[in-house]
Amino acid sequence: MPSDATPDPYTDPIAFGQRLQILRTRRGMTRDQLGGLMGHSGSWVKGIETGRRGVPRLEVVLHLAELLRVRDLADLTGDQSVHVDLFTGPGHARLPAVRAAVDAFPLGVPDRAPAPEHLAARLAAAWSSRHTSPHHRDVVGSLLPDLIRDGQAAVRQADSGAERRAAQALLSEVYSLAQFFVAYQPDAPLLWRVAERGMVAAQESEDPHTIGVAAWLTAQAHRDSGPAHFDAADQVTTDVLRYLEPLLPDATTEVRAIAGALQFEAGYTAARRGESGTAWRHWDTARTVAARLPAAYFHPVTSFSRAIMGAHAVTIAVELHAGGESVRQAARADAATIPSRPRRARHRIEEARGYQLDGQPDVALATLAQAHEAAPETIRYNGYAKRIVLEEAESRVPERRRRASDLAVRIGILAA
Repeated sequence: MPSDATPDPYTDPIAFGQRLQILRTRRGMTRDQLGGLMGHSGSWVKGIETGRRGVPRLEVVLHLAELLRVRDLADLTGDQSVHVDLFTGPGHARLPAVRAAVDAFPLGVPDRAPAPEHLAARLAAAWSSRHTSPHHRDVVGSLLPDLIRDGQAAVRQADSGAERRAAQALLSEVYSLAQFFVAYQPDAPLLWRVAERGMVAAQESEDPHTIGVAAWLTAQAHRDSGPAHFDAADQVTTDVLRYLEPLLPDATTEVRAIAGALQFEAGYTAARRGESGTAWRHWDTARTVAARLPAAYFHPVTSFSRAIMGAHAVTIAVELHAGGESVRQAARADAATIPSRPRRARHRIEEARGYQLDGQPDVALATLAQAHEAAPETIRYNGYAKRIVLEEAESRVPERRRRASDLAVRIGILAA
């Protein structure tokens, strides 16, 4: 290796501080940004990176891993004897089949594609299963390969422009479902292939709702890629909101709901930036949109609804690292009104983050146990939940340590 080459933290035996610097740089974060998110200065980060400071204690390492969204804790620590997946899940058993369906390049004329109404009904059933099953990834993963193949066939076999646009809308929805399955699994390139194909199909459909859903998912993919991609996330949400705005006075409930979901996404990204005023302004705009939706309405993809706004407020407060405000918002939110199991579990995880920020680790663990009860496959793939559990498994309080260790076994990050 040339002497001026950047070492690879995944292959080279380098110090913790060097690993931190490389991973931070790859995430597009400055020292001041990372330090601020940790409650310290940029010089504190520099001290660790240069070796002037020693390796931090476990809870600090876990928080750094969370902010950097490392795929495996060993990537940051360099300890190859203990591997813990954080923001990359363990890889679902059905992932290879879904990947094969996405990567296939079908040629020729296959068997006749199903009627659009039949494909739409199967998609609706798949979304319903995702929201109601505690093992939603397994259910969705079993359905996706055939849905992908049939959606692609429907586009190829469309006889007119109108039929082709309608088929593209269905295919884009299939890719939206696939993105939920692929997210946080160990194949980031596959996630981006799915997101980009969903956006292309949405654009070809010329359907406002379909375009909005694809944009919502694409913005999330950008934001989860780190601070260097926040501008791209903002650009997607801003452009599509500008496109939807003149349509809203006469829009369907679904189009108004996706506009509200995009408003919240803009607030979510602002919160990740630490921009409190902007984040809450977008949340308030989204809440206004939600208040105008039917009381029992629940968007089948984004979960946007009146009921979800309390959960969204918790997320904004947590991303702003405001522990007290997170707990106050959690007290106002009603998880029981969220009909989707995975979304309810996600809300419980956000609440747990708030309790942890507020110095209430026992309540955080109890809340994570509720998340596990709602949807085990959601917590198993969530890096924030794993960080809290691992941190409390090292607690000096024996009962707390026992509860955290038990939960770690149940969600699969520690052996029984």
